[in-house]
Amino acid sequence: MRSVVRRGLVAPSIVAALTLVTLVVAGSAVALGVLAIGAAAIVAYHLWNLDQVTQWAGAALDAPVPHGRGAWVETFAALHRRARSRAAQERDLRQVIDRFQQVAAALPDGVVALDASNRIDWANPRAQAQLGLDLAHDRGQPIVNLVRQPEFLRYLEAGDYATAIVVGSSRDAGRMLALQLVPFAVEQKLLMSRDVTELEAVARMRRDFIANVSHELKTPLTVISGFIETLQDLELDQDQRTRFLQLMQEQARNMQRLVADLLTLSALESEHNPLAEERFAIAPLLLELSADAKALSRGQHQIALDIGEAATVQGSRDELASAFGNLVSNAIRYTPPGGTIVLAWRVDADGSGVFAVRDTGIGIAPEYLPRLTERFYRVDRSRSRATGGTGLGLAIVKHVVLRHQAQLEIDSERGKGSSFAIRLPARRIESAPDTGARIAGPGAGESAGQAPGELAPTSTEAQPGTAP
Repeated sequence: MRSVVRRGLVAPSIVAALTLVTLVVAGSAVALGVLAIGAAAIVAYHLWNLDQVTQWAGAALDAPVPHGRGAWVETFAALHRRARSRAAQERDLRQVIDRFQQVAAALPDGVVALDASNRIDWANPRAQAQLGLDLAHDRGQPIVNLVRQPEFLRYLEAGDYATAIVVGSSRDAGRMLALQLVPFAVEQKLLMSRDVTELEAVARMRRDFIANVSHELKTPLTVISGFIETLQDLELDQDQRTRFLQLMQEQARNMQRLVADLLTLSALESEHNPLAEERFAIAPLLLELSADAKALSRGQHQIALDIGEAATVQGSRDELASAFGNLVSNAIRYTPPGGTIVLAWRVDADGSGVFAVRDTGIGIAPEYLPRLTERFYRVDRSRSRATGGTGLGLAIVKHVVLRHQAQLEIDSERGKGSSFAIRLPARRIESAPDTGARIAGPGAGESAGQAPGELAPTSTEAQPGTAP
């Protein structure tokens, strides 16, 4: 027999015994009275304990279990054990939930928990920042009241959540978010959000790059194909044939330059192409650049070379020569005949070395400056193509600058000219004896009252910036 039953029979047994004794001693009338009083006491005792249980069950979940007596001791003890077990389970569950929220808060993506009616139940900080949520006010609100992009509404209604959709952020006009619903449990969902602004920008650049390469190659190929058909179908005199062949050769050279620049960019971006560093004197490189600039200008510009302080540079001479050359060729292409172009080198007080190209060309409006180093980006496409550029020069400059931990500085004003500058870090520069001289090219020397190539006793510093 279970102990609770034995405890429960103690009081009735005592009442029964008292009733029998009273019956023998005092008669049946008194015995009935004793039985009635005992039965009433037992019933009252059990009713009082039942009331205790009822009050405890209706109280707060953490209310203490009442203390029982007699037959109810084991009952209240069992309830107490169950309450402690439930409290332990709740504590473990709270720890699991807290850990989940901590993990979700550390995720780089946003997470919003939605109930069966697509109402917000919880969101991590990243989702609150990306979607503009505030749990203190938005908990329990339908998600469609806060994420109102038409694409998301259609996505939610369609019920096909296998893939994510990309929408513009309503909080930040320049941001793009990838949203995806992940069903879990019973009709509940997780709304995952990810900032894909950079990925979308890369995808856009890739699409633009392919379109631009196709366009840049299509134009010369069309010209060459047309001339070949003309040469095949028509009888032309020698002068016409020579002229057509020259035009075909010019277009072929344009394609060769484009392919060469593409290969250069590919090599600069390759992880398997480490920087081939060497120590070289900057002055001979600047003299080469000056000579190339004069050859490219064909006497149409005043070109001056200003070597403020000679130095030895640690880096890739070929890559830096390519970057410097692109800045120089840009300055010549976008400076009208008669303009002035200054190639300058200096070592600043902090030890950094600065190569700058300053021109009096067409200049660039401020709104175009941030995109200058994008591949094939041109402020004026028609004029840029007419100058013979591939549209990749400044992209090459940017990658060379990055590989040398340098900086590309821009200073330009529309109609007044531009200044390109590459600032090399001090650890790559070792000062040499100062030349203290400016070497002027044809035209520049004449304007200063000097003979071509004569050394001037003064030095003119170029301001940091970039070429157009």
